[in-house]
Formats: sequence, C-alpha cells, structure tokens
Amino acid sequence: MRDVIAGLIALGLFLFALGLASTLRFHRRMREREHDALLDAGRSILAEIPTQDGLELFVADDVHFYWRSVTILKERIRLVRVLINGTPLASYSAQRFAADDPGDSGSFTDRPEGIAHDRWDVLIRADGDTLVECGSVRERVSQELARRVFDAVQGDMEHRDEGFKEGISPAAGHVG
Repeated sequence: MRDVIAGLIALGLFLFALGLASTLRFHRRMREREHDALLDAGRSILAEIPTQDGLELFVADDVHFYWRSVTILKERIRLVRVLINGTPLASYSAQRFAADDPGDSGSFTDRPEGIAHDRWDVLIRADGDTLVECGSVRERVSQELARRVFDAVQGDMEHRDEGFKEGISPAAGHVG
C-alpha cells in the first residue's frame, strides 16, 4: 500500500512539473512573438525591464523611443539622467536646446523605500518628463538596465547634437 501511495505522489509531482514546463514554454513563445512583431515593425528592443506585472520593454525605432504607453520623439529630447534613489548620478543635456532649457521640473521626487534597495531610474525630458523605472532588483541588474537605457538615449542625443553643429538635421538628413 505504501508503494502505491508513493507512486501516486510521484505521478502527481511529475504532472505538476509537466504543467509548469508547458506554461513556461507558452510564455516564452508569446514573448518571442512579441519580439518578432517589434522587429518586423522596424523597432529594436534596448532593454527588458522587470516590473511587478512582468517584463516591460524599452524600445526604439529611427524616430522614437517607446516606454510603456509613452512615445518619446527623439529629436525633442532635451535631457537624460540616471537617478539612484531619485538623485542624479549621470546626466547629459542636448546642446541644441541649451538656450531654452527649462531647468529641473522637480516632477519626480524621491520615494523613500528604505536603505535595503537602491532604486535605479532614467529620467528622459522631452516635451514632458518620462521616468523609466529600472527597478531595485539586485543592484547590478537594475544598474545595468539603467545604464543601457541612458547610453542609448545619450548616444542618439550626441548624434543629433553633432548634426546640429554641422548644420545638418539628423532627422531629415539635410543641411538646415
């Protein structure tokens, strides 16, 4: 009798593991289809950022960056900052907007979460402020995600600033 019970428990555990494996496969395929659709639309995935609801994608195409439901026009970006617990760690301001920079809006204030977890975010200022929340999942993971987002935005801003200095509109590719 004891062998029958042990066999039933083993069978139950096997079926449970099989269910978990098929669920993981389903979610992986769904994520792959989403990635393929983005790539087919001419967009590139710059970062997969873990959130409470799953993974959020920071995506770019030739003209925009996309974060959640926010579309950020690249040519309008004035400032990008890496924030740790709300404090700027690194910053880059677009030289082509230097004369009319409104300064710090203060729209993102520090949210005290205790000293145990450092929160890494990236502030992108264009027509409005967008906060890309890279999280506080183990310092290195969140830090690397914030750095990846910051570097992508800063690189695009530097490219556009070079075109501005040379009198070329990077968006249109012609002399201004």
